[in-house]
Amino acid sequence: MTILLTNTEARRIFLLKQGLAGHPGRALGKAGLLDLIHDIGFVQVDSIATVERAHHQILFSRNQTYRREDLAALLEKDGELFENWTHDASIIPSSFYRYWKHKFRREEASIVERWRKWRGEGFEAAFDETYARIASGGAVLSRELKADGHTSGGWWNWHPNKTALEYLWRTGKVAIARRENFQKVYDLVERVLPEHHHAPDVEHDAFVDWACRSALERLGFATHGEIAAFWDLVSPDEAKAWVEAHRDELRPVLVGAVDGKPRASHAFADFPERLGDIPEPPARLRVLSPFDPLIRDRNRAERLFGFFYRIEIFVPEPKRQYGYYVFPLLEGDRLVGRIDMKADRKAGLLEVRRLWLEPGVRASAGRMERLEAELGRVAKFAGVAAVRYLDGWKPG
Repeated sequence: MTILLTNTEARRIFLLKQGLAGHPGRALGKAGLLDLIHDIGFVQVDSIATVERAHHQILFSRNQTYRREDLAALLEKDGELFENWTHDASIIPSSFYRYWKHKFRREEASIVERWRKWRGEGFEAAFDETYARIASGGAVLSRELKADGHTSGGWWNWHPNKTALEYLWRTGKVAIARRENFQKVYDLVERVLPEHHHAPDVEHDAFVDWACRSALERLGFATHGEIAAFWDLVSPDEAKAWVEAHRDELRPVLVGAVDGKPRASHAFADFPERLGDIPEPPARLRVLSPFDPLIRDRNRAERLFGFFYRIEIFVPEPKRQYGYYVFPLLEGDRLVGRIDMKADRKAGLLEVRRLWLEPGVRASAGRMERLEAELGRVAKFAGVAAVRYLDGWKPG
């Protein structure tokens, strides 16, 4: 029997699966933080700190008792989290590391060919010497290995040892031990992650089953393409074959979309029973990172929330529709707008430049009070003393 989900139900289920249905003020702690990251799957890492770096803001939006020190301890001391690649650089539970070995092998077969297009011939010569330097000399920053006569001029012009470090990291030969001023410090995997997280190996069929099953658990309902894209570990064809092979465990779902056109998806057969009562998300208005996993799949976000979002960092300023780095706003189970703001740490202010509300969303007194309360919380988290609203920030 096909499961029918209204658009409201679908939104709330996805918010629940993505850790945004609980009260953001409940106590978290280090163990709770690890559980949260495990449950949502991964947290994307990005260097831009317009207000706060993406991984910190993603976690803060879900729980505002989040402490950066807990994340650092899980990554750098306990080895319970590791950094590597999903669709982008991300923080991932170390209990998943053994499955990433399959991604490493796939990357090893293709990455050199891809990189030759921008790096040129001969950069592979530094792989062995770079690995040997880490093995014998310990953890390194890329600047400590800079080759004579080479300077970095962006990712397309890395010096050979920087290229080697990234290759060794992307293919699982080394891991990120910590960051210093956000620069990666590389070391051997066995010196970064406890052995029980990277041994024993998982055979191929079990890997594909885990990749598809764990993705569907975190999405709630999905097409085979969405299952494949969640971790970016398996191909759409592999995910499609997995769905076909596990029809007895799955049920068809028709997911209500904002435009009224249901989308055929898949869910586990006990999907409704697993969910129990679908909670109504907190009414509190929350600022999301542009890299939040809720909106990572832009098409899914548009279907479920009617929210069109693109990062305009690389769009020339005159052509931007909104701004350089604009933050989505979540209120209850709706994405209600976006805001352009920046933390001016010298002045100690969160500078709010412009607010855009979605069509049909009013700047009511209650909504603006909730927004201003949230901006005060964000300012405190970003380490600034107050919020400054620029002239014309509010919609007319």
